[in-house]
Amino acid sequence: MKKTLYIFNNGQLRRKDNSLYFETEEKRKYIPVEDTNDIYIFGEVDVSKRFLEFVSQKEICLHYFNHYGYYIGTFYPREHLNSGHVTVKQVEHYLDKTKRMQLAQTFVEGSIEQMKQVLKYYRNRSMESQSISEILKSLLVYLEDLQGNDMKNIDELMSIEGHAREKYYQSFDLIINHQDFVFEKRSRRPPLNRLNALISFGNSMLYTIVLSEIYKTYLDPRIGFLHTSNFRRFSLDLDIAEIFKPILVDRLIFSLINKKVLTKKHFEKLINGIVLNDKGRKLFVEEFDKRLKATVSHRHLGKTVSYRRLIRLEAYKLQKHLLEEKKYIPYQSLW
Repeated sequence: MKKTLYIFNNGQLRRKDNSLYFETEEKRKYIPVEDTNDIYIFGEVDVSKRFLEFVSQKEICLHYFNHYGYYIGTFYPREHLNSGHVTVKQVEHYLDKTKRMQLAQTFVEGSIEQMKQVLKYYRNRSMESQSISEILKSLLVYLEDLQGNDMKNIDELMSIEGHAREKYYQSFDLIINHQDFVFEKRSRRPPLNRLNALISFGNSMLYTIVLSEIYKTYLDPRIGFLHTSNFRRFSLDLDIAEIFKPILVDRLIFSLINKKVLTKKHFEKLINGIVLNDKGRKLFVEEFDKRLKATVSHRHLGKTVSYRRLIRLEAYKLQKHLLEEKKYIPYQSLW
């Protein structure tokens, strides 16, 4: 299995013959390029044109984050799996209102189903099971609303998804119940408290992982269905990430806080918000990487696959839907 490389130190990424290396003032570390899936850059890292040409050849995505852990952008190498037929079908499904609405609604339904699974898991383990059950009932109402009414446009869908997620977020304080990690309300750029800082950073990590997996398919990441393809460079990764946020990001956050892996000492206050500090980001990334490598039983394949592989399989399922081979049904966690 190919690995993800995370770089937190300052230095230079360079090519030497048919290999890569990362050099700091103290040492030079060689990178096994054939085993590298993608590279995350959190430090101040210089790259050369020769380096970029080489990673493009080797089909390696580079994801950049700034000093505060905010996602900046991705060096997305020239698509090596271009397929005119798939692109035409993807555009066709985007331009056809009925087809686009069907897919967009499926993403929202899949997302809410995953939120339900998370709540069911913690309802059975929480002192606040009754309150969590009430939130679960509300999510069921939103699902029934989606499935029982003819949604007219994407804005209407996004509104239901937003209300469902807002209701779902009310469970966070019940599940965590920690004075240092109070949800209050969703805040972004900058996050206004520690819990929001974790959600924002975790979501950014997930978006980039999904982007790397889309790169291994014939899909064009610029053409999303729920998230509008406008001036944003990528949008399909946001669609697919909706299915995995609750089980990969939210459950990881609950675990890290409840097991005291992350505490308030792992955050720093900015002038107008709060972010993870260097140590906090490293800890989160380390645990997130472990979660992606963890395996689950796949009921259709009849074998265990990693969560990262599940994301790729989700992209393949969407690709089959666009080619009208098999209707897209989002992955649903069983636990």
